[in-house]
Amino acid sequence: MEDFSSENYEFYISKFESMLKTNSVYFFDSVAFETIIQHYMDNGKMALADKAIKLGLAQHPSSITLQLLKVELLVFENKLEPAEILLQNLLEIEPTNEEIYIQKANLLSKKDKHLEAIEALEMALNFAEDTVDVYTLMGMEFLYLDEYEAARLNFAKCLDVDYEDYSALYNVVYCFDMLHQHDNALDYLKNYIDKDPYSEVAWHQMGCQYFTLGSYEEALRAFDYAVVIDEYFLGGYLEKAKTLEKLGRYKDAIDNYLITLKLADANSFTFLHIGQCYEALADTKMALKFYDKTVHEDPLLDKGWLALTNLNYTEGNYAKALSCINKALKIDHENSLYWRKYSQITLKLNLFEEATLGFKKCLELGDDELNVWLGYVDILLFLGENKEAYSLLNKAHVLYDNSVEINYRLACLAFLFKNKKVAFGLLDQALQEDFEQYKEVRLLFPAIFKTEKVQALLKMHKK
Repeated sequence: MEDFSSENYEFYISKFESMLKTNSVYFFDSVAFETIIQHYMDNGKMALADKAIKLGLAQHPSSITLQLLKVELLVFENKLEPAEILLQNLLEIEPTNEEIYIQKANLLSKKDKHLEAIEALEMALNFAEDTVDVYTLMGMEFLYLDEYEAARLNFAKCLDVDYEDYSALYNVVYCFDMLHQHDNALDYLKNYIDKDPYSEVAWHQMGCQYFTLGSYEEALRAFDYAVVIDEYFLGGYLEKAKTLEKLGRYKDAIDNYLITLKLADANSFTFLHIGQCYEALADTKMALKFYDKTVHEDPLLDKGWLALTNLNYTEGNYAKALSCINKALKIDHENSLYWRKYSQITLKLNLFEEATLGFKKCLELGDDELNVWLGYVDILLFLGENKEAYSLLNKAHVLYDNSVEINYRLACLAFLFKNKKVAFGLLDQALQEDFEQYKEVRLLFPAIFKTEKVQALLKMHKK
């Protein structure tokens, strides 16, 4: 039998591929074939894995492990029926082989039979020497069923066996999150830290729980411990920066975001948050610099374009703001917030048709807040489209029948349409509800508010 070790691993891969190219036939022991097959499967080279399985079984037809690798490949290729037949044969040969039950569970899971998969894994536990992998798989099956408590208990069992199984720890905390049991998660993490006070992962997870609960000072302390334990802990610095940002400590937040850029490649998320911190510090020049970096790093990040839109709008650079919001809309054409911003900007540029298009799109997308209706109506009134404005107001009135803003506008349109009885009734009601509001509406209908009878009504309500 050939000696197969890590030192000659590359040699055997090379030898196997040479055999395929030359159509030669070399002998490999079954362990060599297992590792060659696993190498190809891990690297997604399933065609080569299939060839290795066929050659391996030709030389070692009784190898249970090679047949199980064949089952794994069949399941991956969704060839479930032949995989099931092969598994049944293997169970008759070795009914105490835990790997057979694990592969059976994998097959059942693929068929969305998660309860049956769990039963197969429970059988595997009866024969498994190393139970961690089995408990992990059971936890995942319970996650598929949205049974988060059962999943948590299985992931916790992994930690009972291997206390440094951080993947299991993440999964336990994830289950607490899905159950909205953040206090229970904190208790679990505190107990974990009592046993392992130098676990940067546990401190990081504790910080995340405090952050979710809005306890930012406690979160900050936890993240501080995480990065003291591991000065290269990227996630610790990132969460610390986010927490400092929440606390309004923007300069400290920027410093920590910059540390993450030293520890990892540049990314748009970090640039965006640094820009937001500079904007909060009223440093427009630096904010624009980092927002520009954001969209340069990821031109398809619409939030980056929105940040540039808002800052340019605030600075009065409306043409630049319009260019930026158009890029955000190209990325997400169905976002009503972007269409609102588009209308807001085009109004500043006196592009009234474009502004009406934006408000119309908002309504089409189900964004029917009062401000959208009023913005749309007021543009139509400015353009002299009184009948269309009246039609829109009546639709808005169905949703907001107590809106004083709508009543003021309906009253003024009723005056224009010579329906004085309705007009005075609506105006009288509106003035009773909010007298000061008339000053805004007067800008839309100056002639109406100059009439003698309306002036008299105003004087009466003013008293």
